[in-house]
Amino acid sequence: MVDHGDTLRRFKDQGLRAKKSFGQNFLHDRGLAARIAERCTTPSGGTVLEIGAGLGALTGPLLERAGRVVAIERDRDLVPILTETFDGAANLRVVEADAVAWDWSSAFADDAPRPHVVAGNLPYQLSGRLVERAVRMARDIDGAVFMLQREVVQRLAARPGGGDYGVLSVFTQAAFSVEMVLKAPAGAFTPAPKVASAVVALTPHADGPRAEEDDAFREVVKRAFAQRRKKLRNNWKGLFELDADGLRRMASEVEVDLDLRAETLTVEDFARVAAWGRDR
Repeated sequence: MVDHGDTLRRFKDQGLRAKKSFGQNFLHDRGLAARIAERCTTPSGGTVLEIGAGLGALTGPLLERAGRVVAIERDRDLVPILTETFDGAANLRVVEADAVAWDWSSAFADDAPRPHVVAGNLPYQLSGRLVERAVRMARDIDGAVFMLQREVVQRLAARPGGGDYGVLSVFTQAAFSVEMVLKAPAGAFTPAPKVASAVVALTPHADGPRAEEDDAFREVVKRAFAQRRKKLRNNWKGLFELDADGLRRMASEVEVDLDLRAETLTVEDFARVAAWGRDR
């Protein structure tokens, strides 16, 4: 087993520090890392795409359980440390790249063993964009396990009717079942973040997505939440280029009350509206 404390010391001895611009808070709690790795690799084997490998705290336990690990890290100062730390690990590929732009599907090419899982301690400022990438890959992966700001996890898991329920909730729940599986104390990281963290597990729905995540669906959802305190009849003005009468007709046909606010609608409600517009 790799001594992560030694990796941290080598990092500091080289005069390196966590980069605020990259949102770096390095996980160092070995027990927490092991539990995350177990969640990613049950059953053991398969391929894990690790987003933001950092100093390898999660990479190590993943390598012990996964058939293949593709570790993405955009910080060029950290790539040599990762490579040296896990020198000789035949099931590891380290990629220097920006995970927002890099082609995730390439990690699962060339007969990569299943299950296919995306994991990582995500930078807080990029968490929404990275979760959206996972949503768009939901049909092609078997799950995702992310460390996120706890309030983001609460938004992902929020149910209709609450203040945390919004655009990200709808898009994520359309593709995945969402479960907060672990809470992470600030002391599990170096440097310690000023916000609470949690681990979320995203599992694709067994019967397929609850909604077709396309331009029509995205427009319906984003317009609905554009001004949260306004009713749907106001936020959906001009939706699908409908006039007021057309909007009322659409609402009647899909059985959605225009006097409601967006936070009261289920994923299926949004899906029916989007399907109506798609079929016009």
